[in-house]
Amino acid sequence: MTTIQNTHEHLWPLRTVVRRLLISLFALAASTQMAHAAATQQAAKAYVGNFKDNTVSVIDTAASQVVATVPVAAGPHGMAITRDGRLVYVSGDGSSSLDVIDTATDKVVKTINVGKAPNGVALTPDNQLLLVTVYGEDRVAFIDTSTQTVVATTAVPKPHTVAISPDGKLAYVTVQEPGHFGLALIDMATRSVLRTLALDKAPRDGEFSSDGKAFYFTQAGVNGVQVFDPASEKIVAQIPTGVSPHFVSHPRGSALGMAVVQGPGELLLFDPVTNKPARSVTVGKQPHWATTSGDGKTAYVTNEGSNDVTVVDLATGRTTTIGVGNAPRKVVVQLGQTTAMEGGAKVSIVNFAFTPAEITITLGGSVTWTNDDGAPHGLQYHDGAKGTDLLLPGASFIRRFDRLGTYDYNCSVHPYMTGRVVVGAQ
Repeated sequence: MTTIQNTHEHLWPLRTVVRRLLISLFALAASTQMAHAAATQQAAKAYVGNFKDNTVSVIDTAASQVVATVPVAAGPHGMAITRDGRLVYVSGDGSSSLDVIDTATDKVVKTINVGKAPNGVALTPDNQLLLVTVYGEDRVAFIDTSTQTVVATTAVPKPHTVAISPDGKLAYVTVQEPGHFGLALIDMATRSVLRTLALDKAPRDGEFSSDGKAFYFTQAGVNGVQVFDPASEKIVAQIPTGVSPHFVSHPRGSALGMAVVQGPGELLLFDPVTNKPARSVTVGKQPHWATTSGDGKTAYVTNEGSNDVTVVDLATGRTTTIGVGNAPRKVVVQLGQTTAMEGGAKVSIVNFAFTPAEITITLGGSVTWTNDDGAPHGLQYHDGAKGTDLLLPGASFIRRFDRLGTYDYNCSVHPYMTGRVVVGAQ
């Protein structure tokens, strides 16, 4: 008995050390998650490509000021930002390069050779592929975003801009080949051109509505926005504008669509139901592009002729101006964690179960999982999307779903805990 008693006595210090070590590990994990949450809740940043400066201006949207300038390839043209706001892709019209900016450091971390004079860029809804129109080599390049390499190309004559349907099945490319203007329709599954729809004048920009039921595009010499029905593949309406409309969009979460009109220097807001203008907001000189904040309440308009960005409150029409570099063209904005937390479906993790176990959302919606349990959990998605290995009590995780389908998942810590998200049409 004496030997056993002495052994237990010797084990007590070891147990204390192990207990303290475990407490330290959980504290470290908790502090890491809290630091990450704090970082993601910082004000969203906007990225503006300055065409003549070969730079990207980084704007703190809360402070309304430029906080960094990033050198990029000559003639920054197309821009795209990942859903999580971590990477910005910038094509260099005067080069053969596509630069990748890490938004945590605001530095170029990768340069991809795509071919001469890359123009437009667009990410697939799941962010797994990036399409780049290579104007100087008459093709569209497909980039695998996990490896940051070109994995395929498709021949398209003089491709300018590209837009991908919300379901990820089709890409529309504006074709500016002299005498053969059109819209090239690419099947994303086969990465081949299905057909090219002829146009009488050169197309400029083209964008899908957030529900995919309309494709809006502008044309050189046409003072109006063309409303194209993807189902019938016909132009069904024209929205009158001032001289030289360029960028056009109907962003998610907004009741109105918007078009940048270069001649009068204005942002035209239109009703997508009636296809009629609603009102206009005066911006800077020669506006080129626009985008909206994650909540759809604010528009950012680049003004190539006045070297600034106009920030528009879409509810009131009030504007502010931020000076940037020389000849700003494209602009992208981080969605922002705070905005994502405001809406969407919610799943509680409690009593070692996902509640509800199955949830249905509409295309483009988000789900927030919150650990309301006393134990750590995690999220592992069966479709291969990145989840989280450790979700401590009180912590949350958000995922946005941009493809129709059924998504099964389980707890990465306790695999017997399972759940499902069903994404249906709007």
